[in-house]
Amino acid sequence: MKLEHLLLGLIGEKPSTGYEIKRYLDTHGRFLRSNTTMSQVYRSLAGMVERGWVLFTVDDRPGAQDAKIYRVTPEGMTVLLDWLTGPYSPPSRFQDPEFGARLSFAGFMTREQLIDLIETELTAREDQVVRFRLRDRTLQVDPDVEFDYELAAALNERGHIYGMAAIDGYMDMLRELRRDLLDGVIGSAPAASNPAASTRAASDRPGAAEASESGATR
Repeated sequence: MKLEHLLLGLIGEKPSTGYEIKRYLDTHGRFLRSNTTMSQVYRSLAGMVERGWVLFTVDDRPGAQDAKIYRVTPEGMTVLLDWLTGPYSPPSRFQDPEFGARLSFAGFMTREQLIDLIETELTAREDQVVRFRLRDRTLQVDPDVEFDYELAAALNERGHIYGMAAIDGYMDMLRELRRDLLDGVIGSAPAASNPAASTRAASDRPGAAEASESGATR
């Protein structure tokens, strides 16, 4: 996942200044991409302007520095949708942000595309559990210095127990989300038809959803 994909999604949801984007990435967006600097944001925006993915207008602000407000072009939206709906290869760690980043821009996707994405992720995690849960977890160590094997083994096993609970809860969330989409519990009305969309607080992200620390939803 590239920073440009996140920027296209954020600007696609709401035309924004570089400062507004950086403010979001420092708060809710930190669960999708860590430690994004202002220079990275502006460098990426400049490259996206050159590629024709975004354009900007200058907002004159008397007494303050003028601000560039970025908007996504049709070409940029094509790039965003190609990423959102293109092939997804689940990483080895379910905590990685790729899936959550795609899911966070669900408003650009159809219900069927979302279900396909969720099923791809869920199948990968179920296969992962089948393959690795009962693996031999015996520590293979032969240190040349003093080493507390019992302590290391106990912490290793504790980590395994915590990991099982985490991925089991994650898969339960995916199953529930898939079921609610299939049953129509989750609405599918376009965001533009939502009258609340134009009344978001200034402190909100340039978009609709918020991230959770799991990286699966926001």
